[in-house]
Amino acid sequence: MATGSEQSLDPFSPPDPGRARAHRVYASLMRIAERHAATGAQRSRQVHPDVLGPHEAVRLVSFLAGGAAQREEDEPEVDVADITAALTLVPLVRAEMDQLEAGLLLMARGRGMTWQEIAFGLGLGTSQAARQRYERLSGRLAAETGSEADTGTS
Repeated sequence: MATGSEQSLDPFSPPDPGRARAHRVYASLMRIAERHAATGAQRSRQVHPDVLGPHEAVRLVSFLAGGAAQREEDEPEVDVADITAALTLVPLVRAEMDQLEAGLLLMARGRGMTWQEIAFGLGLGTSQAARQRYERLSGRLAAETGSEADTGTS
């Protein structure tokens, strides 16, 4: 069986979709970083200077608890209450990501992208899968908005 570089040169081996997706993810991060986050000011414009956002809080607790980030000397260790607090924020983070994805899908369509192009960007196999994903997101967001309006809670 051909390995990574051998496989890419072998015209008789099918491409590895996971490898291709990983390359696109890296290229995507580098493109956006170079074009829209090259300076500290550009990177921080979506972050509130004084208030930690839900996604930042969840990531911070996860990194500290998992050892991917180091505590400062006077900083307390992550405890069960911190993890519970982060877990409490996960539904809010998920809802925010759903809203961001739905908005990006609408912007993509508004800029003339086909469902097939959108499916490629999302790593989905078909245009139908991309449309269905948008419909599920829209339905979920509408249900969340409707339930909040009905109960008067957020």
